[in-house]
Amino acid sequence: MEERNEPKQAPVLRTDLPTIGITLGDFNGIGPEVILKTLSDPRMSKMARFVVYGNHHIFNKYRKILGLDDFTFNIVQGGSPPTFKKPNLINCWEDDFEVNPGKIDEVAGKAAAISLIEATKDLKAKLLHGVVTAPINKANMPVDLFPYPGHTEFFGEAFGVKKPLMFLVSDKLKVAVASGHIPLTTINKAISKETILEKIAALTQSLKHDFLVNKPRIAVLGLNPHAGDNGKIGSEELELITPLVEELKAKGQLVYGPFPADGFFASGQFKQFDAVLAMYHDQGLIPFKMYAFEDGVNFTAGLPVVRTSPDHGTAFDIAGKNQADESSFRASIFTAIDIIKNRAIDSGK
Repeated sequence: MEERNEPKQAPVLRTDLPTIGITLGDFNGIGPEVILKTLSDPRMSKMARFVVYGNHHIFNKYRKILGLDDFTFNIVQGGSPPTFKKPNLINCWEDDFEVNPGKIDEVAGKAAAISLIEATKDLKAKLLHGVVTAPINKANMPVDLFPYPGHTEFFGEAFGVKKPLMFLVSDKLKVAVASGHIPLTTINKAISKETILEKIAALTQSLKHDFLVNKPRIAVLGLNPHAGDNGKIGSEELELITPLVEELKAKGQLVYGPFPADGFFASGQFKQFDAVLAMYHDQGLIPFKMYAFEDGVNFTAGLPVVRTSPDHGTAFDIAGKNQADESSFRASIFTAIDIIKNRAIDSGK
């Protein structure tokens, strides 16, 4: 599989409509399906200009599966700018690979990596205002092209941000995580005063800059069950989290906690806050997906560029069956557009 090596003409970026790049993801998962279902809605072209990084052979096969024979892409050739009239497709390779929905194979992983790398090149070159990434399967991503635990870490390194923030957002709930993609056995070592302060600072900045929240109210969860129960079930809350929260409150920040995660979400207490900082991945993502699975979006905060993705994975079990719900993918596009506009408003203050 050879990557494309064609000259590109930088399109003039319109001020009224952003240009959004979309990566293919694992083509044996539901990525191509949710992309096609989303972009085949003619109303989408009134909101942004879209550039998909993939291959026309793959999308043609999925168009047949989905019965979208009337939908076509504008194929962007070397040196030609994308169009505003309909979604654009850049062929990142010419090979015609076999599509096997639900199957995990090396070719699909390499294709996903190349699509991501090509979109990132254009993001760095400022040919795109933002990018929306379709789901990948980390098990078949080639280590030489993608030696990362996830998209968050990939984009962090690509744009020189040491600790990007995984931020799950929806209208119902916004949750960030302090420790990201790491094993549970290492979480207590990863949770430090410096780390939590960095995450709260990044979360505060994102709420102000990306979501235009003037004075963010942030809830911090405890690490242990019952938030440590006054030291009976762990000492991190008494020794680390509570003093840190009090320190920030003394400086005038609206930061509260630590809260026991179970009761905090079950009681609806999260509705009193603009965002929640969870200590680890599942502590934050399980309640988030319970409350906002259909319209939830994974946003990588702290980057100089905008990157979003749906809050679901490849869903191999329903791939190729025309059963995938594109709501989260559509929400990812809407969120990217909103953040791009909010950043422009904030920078113009």
